[in-house]
Amino acid sequence: MAGIHFTFEDFKQLLALNMGISDRLDENRAESFTLLYCNLIEIDQEIIDSSLGEILRTSDSIVNHEKDYFFVLPYTDKYGADIVKKMFDEFYGKYLNSFMLSYPADGESPEELLGNMQDSVSTFYKDDLHCLDRFAKAI
Repeated sequence: MAGIHFTFEDFKQLLALNMGISDRLDENRAESFTLLYCNLIEIDQEIIDSSLGEILRTSDSIVNHEKDYFFVLPYTDKYGADIVKKMFDEFYGKYLNSFMLSYPADGESPEELLGNMQDSVSTFYKDDLHCLDRFAKAI
């Protein structure tokens, strides 16, 4: 598999690690990484696994809670993340509900970034992403 899969319990620490690396290496503090959310509820697990291996880079990270998938795409702005998202759409042959936020523009801490993700997905897709409650509510 191309991307590295992390447990959902380690999601907040994974974001903190990526933020720390970005702060140390990216003096411009541009869009250091983008967090891409995709709802894969209607996709078979074998097809999901196949797509991850074909689409993601070895530097990308994957975290999922059931069929809610979150991809941490280092050194990728929203334009680049949109390209990745379109690759998933093409692979599955359908438009996926998704949302993307970038660090530091859309959140300066894991809690803020995940809280903004939860709020945005709720607003645009009426999906509450309750799986993020334990991380996002500590803002």
